Amino acid sequence: MSARRDSNQYVDGVRKFLDHCLSVCENIERIPCPCVKCGNLSFGNITTLKEHLICKGIDQSYKIWIHHGENDVAEHNVLIQDNSDEEDVDAPYIAEMVNDLQDELQDNPDELYSLLSDAETPLYSGCVKFTKLSTLIRLFNLKAKYGSSDVMFSELLGLLRDILPGNNQIPSSVYVAKKTLAAIGLGYKKIHACPNDCILYRNEYETLEQCPMCEASRWKQKKDTEKQSKIPVKLLWHLPIIPRFRRLLRNPTHAQSLTWHANQRIDDGKLRHPADSPAWKHVDSKWPTFGKESRNLRLALSSDGINPHSLQSSRYSCWPVVLVTYNLPPWLCMKRKFMMLSLLISGPKQPGNDIDVYLAPLIDELKL
Repeated sequence: MSARRDSNQYVDGVRKFLDHCLSVCENIERIPCPCVKCGNLSFGNITTLKEHLICKGIDQSYKIWIHHGENDVAEHNVLIQDNSDEEDVDAPYIAEMVNDLQDELQDNPDELYSLLSDAETPLYSGCVKFTKLSTLIRLFNLKAKYGSSDVMFSELLGLLRDILPGNNQIPSSVYVAKKTLAAIGLGYKKIHACPNDCILYRNEYETLEQCPMCEASRWKQKKDTEKQSKIPVKLLWHLPIIPRFRRLLRNPTHAQSLTWHANQRIDDGKLRHPADSPAWKHVDSKWPTFGKESRNLRLALSSDGINPHSLQSSRYSCWPVVLVTYNLPPWLCMKRKFMMLSLLISGPKQPGNDIDVYLAPLIDELKL
């Protein structure tokens, strides 16, 4: 009788879970399945989920339904702390971030599973305030805020490993820490360039060994020999902007801020924002279909040479290309978190009038 009662309770629990999914999930034909086999990495409709959960059972470690509309992780942490006053204030934001990354990582289930595991793994046995992922994010935020070197950060990780209990999840090195957070970061692509700024080795030039215009070699020559290495003479670092705009628009607060210029700006004829300028109005009149949609992005491109080595005796010139989103209100559009580094043109010489060669990948993205 006890086994039958437990079975009936489990079926009732499954029914309540499916009712919850129907009420919160936007696409009921593509719901993450939390059974033991799928582990929220596969998707199905209500019928598929019911079959999996009844036949295979639910993953017992899945206690906070972050994939099914339950984001209040901080409240859950308070309940399991026996009324402790401590809570991880970043937990709800990390859960939201992990949810946002699911679509991007569907083609890499191993990375997604690893990220989900790190988001739920306590920093050490009995720790309820921090998880492995939240700890690493806070540590890297401090590293970036104060410009700490990798050497110093590595020593800090070693010290924390010794201070905390022996079963802690602090990474053993900076390399391991960066690898853990790799799924959160945004990728980049290295594109080889002609040393004389003639072409980029992409599209029809991707397989060439030398520039078709100036015939300069693509590769550096080894010292004391005429042989060529497989190290490119010059590089362009391309950081795709489309994934970053997708993340920006997934955040409800940021998505609302992107329409500030149309919905909340004071339009009294005074110049307070780029939307008040004749150039903005000229774009709206010339392309009225584009101008009517307030969510269409208005971007400013800025570039200038810098010396990354901070040496006055060095003439090395590296050129970052930064995009600024003018849809945002004035107090946000120039904030560092909303300024996007899209290209980094390596030195040692400035590109000059040939900068259009390096802008080609960004222009392709903007056209797309």
